[in-house]
Amino acid sequence: MQLKSDQKLIYSAAFLRSLGVGLTGVVLGISLFRAGFSASRIGVVVAVGLAGAALATLLVSLYADRVGRRTALLILSLLGALGGLGLALRSDLSSILPLAFLGMVNGMGRDRGAAFALDQAMLAETVPAERRTWSLAWYNLILDAGHALGALAGALPFLFRRWLGVELLSSYQLTFGFYVALNLLSAVFYLCLSPHIEKARLAIPLGSSAGISPQSKKIVAKLAALFGLDSLGGGFLTSALIAYWFLRRFGVSEEGLGPLFFVVRLLNAGSHLTAAWLARRIGLVNTMVFTHIPSSLFLIAVPFAPSLTWAVGLFLARECLVEMDVPTRQSYVMAVVEPEERTFSSGITNLTRNVAWAAAPSFAGYFMQHVALAAPLFLGGGIKITYDILLYLAFRRLKPPEERTAAGGNTPIDGPERTRGKMK
Repeated sequence: MQLKSDQKLIYSAAFLRSLGVGLTGVVLGISLFRAGFSASRIGVVVAVGLAGAALATLLVSLYADRVGRRTALLILSLLGALGGLGLALRSDLSSILPLAFLGMVNGMGRDRGAAFALDQAMLAETVPAERRTWSLAWYNLILDAGHALGALAGALPFLFRRWLGVELLSSYQLTFGFYVALNLLSAVFYLCLSPHIEKARLAIPLGSSAGISPQSKKIVAKLAALFGLDSLGGGFLTSALIAYWFLRRFGVSEEGLGPLFFVVRLLNAGSHLTAAWLARRIGLVNTMVFTHIPSSLFLIAVPFAPSLTWAVGLFLARECLVEMDVPTRQSYVMAVVEPEERTFSSGITNLTRNVAWAAAPSFAGYFMQHVALAAPLFLGGGIKITYDILLYLAFRRLKPPEERTAAGGNTPIDGPERTRGKMK
């Protein structure tokens, strides 16, 4: 019962955090544009925030099990609030960047930071192996429900101006103040977690490799490199920059972008449960690859759309599929390592994603300004297709235990995880 209670607390905190991420994904780029920032500078702010998230993920992967998971999550929530405060009180680029870095400001529109990585490790230990993918699917559904409502809240600057009669700058200050409150509320839920979540806490000497075996190191390193490639493509496609693209290409402002990204996140949310259902039938790796490639093809087609209606239709078709690899990817990583290796493995695989996300937006902003407005869509889609092909070639033979059992293997579903971490 206590594990279920902790699971609900993790879900609740993640929902509040994702509300804030969905909100910044819509309003960050536009608020900076309204403040006079160029596309290149917007890209730099997004990149610096993601760089802060990357560093936090590294620290979590190495030290969270030593200092305590609840302590780590509390610190992350408070730093997130600090980042929102910096955006609310911003004056120029030099003052925004340090607080964006410390606050891990996320312009992706999707929650993929250090707390996200730590949540995965904890949730995988609250359920048996056959329920792992479903547990993570529900987690991601809750996240994307938060993303959806957060995107809808992207209309808050407009509503504050209309309801309260405040000026443009004040409307964004109030909006980012709401973001601060969401981070502080998530900290309250983390405070209520029980000591059970610390059961994997390890006494690992400093300088060691977090107690991970050589076999797992090899698997995690290969997965981390591939996930980094995927996120490099994703870094060209942050919600902040896509919102900016719709603004410049079709003149869609916050009032229209909020509902659009609300629908996007609803589609993402529903796709997680579909992914868990599909993975039980065709496997985790197949689900990751064979849903991801079509999503990238839809994305590449968006710039060729002759009208806003066609562009939105293609974009929504992409969003129906693009997140189906998320719970399956998380479940796969948790399946191919030992339970005590999960925090490190989740942290490192998410770290490479965050580093790649941090590197790409500044280049995306440059290409949008100096090459072509749609350049990031082509580059991001092409990189993601390359990742899918390489992932399939590298891991199609490495099965989690529930798939080996379903195929007639001898590994029990809730037995030791190590038996499946072998390449065939």
